[in-house]
Amino acid sequence: MNHLNSPSLNRRGFLAGSAVLIGANALAQKTAQTPKPAEKPSAPAGAGPFVLPPLPYAEDALDPFISSKTMSFHYGKHHKTYFEKLNKAVEGNKLAEMKLEDVIVETAKDTAMASTFNNAAQAWNHTFYWKSMKPKGGGEPSGKLADMLKSDLGGMDGFRKEFGDAANGQFGSGWAWLVVENGKLRVVKTGNADTPIAHGGKPLLVIDVWEHAYYLDYQNKRADYVTAYLEHLVNWEFAAANLT
Repeated sequence: MNHLNSPSLNRRGFLAGSAVLIGANALAQKTAQTPKPAEKPSAPAGAGPFVLPPLPYAEDALDPFISSKTMSFHYGKHHKTYFEKLNKAVEGNKLAEMKLEDVIVETAKDTAMASTFNNAAQAWNHTFYWKSMKPKGGGEPSGKLADMLKSDLGGMDGFRKEFGDAANGQFGSGWAWLVVENGKLRVVKTGNADTPIAHGGKPLLVIDVWEHAYYLDYQNKRADYVTAYLEHLVNWEFAAANLT
């Protein structure tokens, strides 16, 4: 008898094969339904004790005076990198437990900590700069700030001239500030990462005159950028809040 062609053998083989197939399908379904272990979320860029604050407005909110392209590079790359480098610099030491302002004061006069100071100050300066501007800014302040501008700087015309001269006259990279010193308003400029809070000053406003702040929009015409800031962007409400 040819067992290979036996109907009973073929039936048993068919049933056995079907059972294997059914078992394989069931295993595949069970595997597909078994939830995978949750993946741990990756740490955000620059994660650490100091966190990059969000912009106080959308990246395109200051158009056409500061473009979204400039904001993307300036905030999304330059500012972000200062926080990343700062967090690496303070990892595992006492500075990681301090407020950002205290890190700046602590490292300001220590030449061995120059890199930490630069990144801490630039992280703080840029955060203050974003708040010094707003969409549909410009105009003039009112109340106590307006009175002090008049008595200390000759009013708005005097302020605009002095502030513009400081911003345009800062050689190379740096900042121009409106500050309070000994109860009086002053306009000062600082180079590179330097900041009034490292010297006991109280800033009210700032403009960034590093080239990356304006070059994509104004090329080498820094004066046009400074004028746009004063006429269309400056946030007098923020300055008044800092005064009080």
